[in-house]
Amino acid sequence: MPVAKPGRKRIYSNTGIEVAAEHVGRAAGMPFGAYFESVWGFPLTGSPAHGVRLPLTTLLEVARELMTPKRIAAKTLAEAVSVQFPGLDGVLPGVGRFDPNDWGLGPELKDAKQHHWTGTLTSAATFGHFGGGGGFLWVDRDAGLALAALTDLEFGDWALEAWPRLSDAVLEENRRL
Repeated sequence: MPVAKPGRKRIYSNTGIEVAAEHVGRAAGMPFGAYFESVWGFPLTGSPAHGVRLPLTTLLEVARELMTPKRIAAKTLAEAVSVQFPGLDGVLPGVGRFDPNDWGLGPELKDAKQHHWTGTLTSAATFGHFGGGGGFLWVDRDAGLALAALTDLEFGDWALEAWPRLSDAVLEENRRL
């Protein structure tokens, strides 16, 4: 059952991510899992929306690709990290309400959000994703940095305190170098 009419509110949805993956698979002429593996070189374990398990080295490989695309067409990545349906307010699950709550085609965009999980020093161009399993990846191409973390703690209030501090510390250190 819809929570709001399409185009009125931004509501994160695992089902929406899975439907988008099905569309990509159909367009590619193969199941999404096969398409994903052909692009990334490793299998998708679990749903495209949740339950993905991978080592930090693989997550960092994804970060490198998002910083300097070689597998993904630069135009495709630019579209994916551009605001889709601008101006919609909504809730970032576990974080709070933002107006606007900008998203790309999958990645959450920092844009002008304050009190963001990526910290205060990341640029408005920062994009990324975090999961209920307590891990995250953000990319700030303006700063020339990406940051990823994997934990054995489920996402919660601890993350909203630790992740921004970690992000800001990494950016401060990078500025000193």
